Amino acid sequence: MKRDDEKYQAYVQILKEELVPAMGCTEPIALAYAAAKAREVLGAVPDEVKVEASGSIIKNVKSVIVPNTNHLKGIPAAAAAGIIAGQADKELEVIAEVSDEQITRMYEQLGISKDVYRFGTQIEEKLRDRFEAIDRTAEYNQLKVIHAMQENRVSEGCFHYTSGYGYDDMGRETLEKVYASVFHTESALVRPQITCGTHALALALMSNLRPGDELLSPVGKPYDTLEEVIGIRESRGSLKEYGISYRQVDLKEDGSFDWEGIRNAIHPNTKLATIQRSKGYQTRPTLSVEQIGELIAFLKSIKPDIICMVDNCYGEFTQTIEPTDVGADMCVGSLIKNPGGGLAPIGGYIVGKKDCVENAAFRLTSPGLGREVGASLQVLPSFYQGLFLAPTVTAGALKGAIFAANLYEKLGFKVVPSGDAHRYDIIQAIEFGTPEGLISFCEGIQYAAPVDSFVTPEPWDMPGYDSQVIMAAGHLYPALPSSCPQTVRSSLPTPYIFRAD
Repeated sequence: MKRDDEKYQAYVQILKEELVPAMGCTEPIALAYAAAKAREVLGAVPDEVKVEASGSIIKNVKSVIVPNTNHLKGIPAAAAAGIIAGQADKELEVIAEVSDEQITRMYEQLGISKDVYRFGTQIEEKLRDRFEAIDRTAEYNQLKVIHAMQENRVSEGCFHYTSGYGYDDMGRETLEKVYASVFHTESALVRPQITCGTHALALALMSNLRPGDELLSPVGKPYDTLEEVIGIRESRGSLKEYGISYRQVDLKEDGSFDWEGIRNAIHPNTKLATIQRSKGYQTRPTLSVEQIGELIAFLKSIKPDIICMVDNCYGEFTQTIEPTDVGADMCVGSLIKNPGGGLAPIGGYIVGKKDCVENAAFRLTSPGLGREVGASLQVLPSFYQGLFLAPTVTAGALKGAIFAANLYEKLGFKVVPSGDAHRYDIIQAIEFGTPEGLISFCEGIQYAAPVDSFVTPEPWDMPGYDSQVIMAAGHLYPALPSSCPQTVRSSLPTPYIFRAD
């Protein structure tokens, strides 16, 4: 259609009459306009503002910078901008003119110290290049997940659920094929019946070890909750009760492997080596996939048939490769951490060699049944959606950890890892030195949360831990990796450490 065509001109005229010029993203501007209009009608600044909006508005506003506000984001910022600086007669150009004094009032309205906010934005700007590198890793991993879903022909029917015995659950079986593809393994077990990461690890260990075998940890002390599984701390049904011995070789002071100690610790009955990727509650460095590959190669050079299992919790999707790409026979993790993408309500996974995974399946259910049973109930949509979002969610958690490290390091706190350290998991520790300091900090985290902000967190005797734990959370997605379990080591003579994961 030519521009001088009568119909073309009619279309242009309609657009001129119907379209309203807007500055920036239309959703926050629309909220600002509504707020400015409300102030105009009231004839005064309201004492309280309640925003009710559609899901699409909320989704598109919550992380968007509101124009002319010095980088304020989200629904409260859009409403505050409209109330303080909005000119309702300008409609969707409502905050085109904003003074520095009005920006200061916006900060006051939102309960934000402008100096603190400026401090945070300066640190964020300093980290821009690192954040872009994390985004590139997320993009690579996102394509890996998409390819796995396409390769295994994920369809709408995969979101349907089964009950009862769960025979022929297409969605469950397809999901396990997707996990096997993502991790480049022969097989995978991905189930809501696996209740947590500790359960997944216990399942992998108990199904692949037999009485008389020995379990080796070449990376020092295992995660706290595994101590009772192994029998380091007495507990019912531990590996120790079944005649399975345990040996560990501590890392050197600099966090490197004790190669000679590992060599001497491998005996004829050493059946399985457990390698914890993340530091957990310790202050040792997290292991990179490359380091894990080096360790596995060394272990197998001494004993070729040793089973190498990696506790992959908190580390998934932080790099473009996983431990199963460098020789791990099994990788084990929790769906309520990285791979669940903040949506999986429960679950764990075991990926690896077929025999190892099948052993775990028979232990999970019973001999003779194995992976053939286990109803998916109504969790499959969240499992698929969570995995799809996992690379991006993990990237966000990783950025948050790096930002926190740099922020609190600048304020004089000891942080582990340091602000400039390479990252191979999403965990960030901040040392406070006293229980009072740690508890107060967790209270502040809770107070700032969108959900349960009125709740006061308290230390408690959490199952599986030998010291009290205090947890601060309160976002809209209870399983999100940034849910921030924090630990109080009240029974140990060590610094009191906040751990964000």
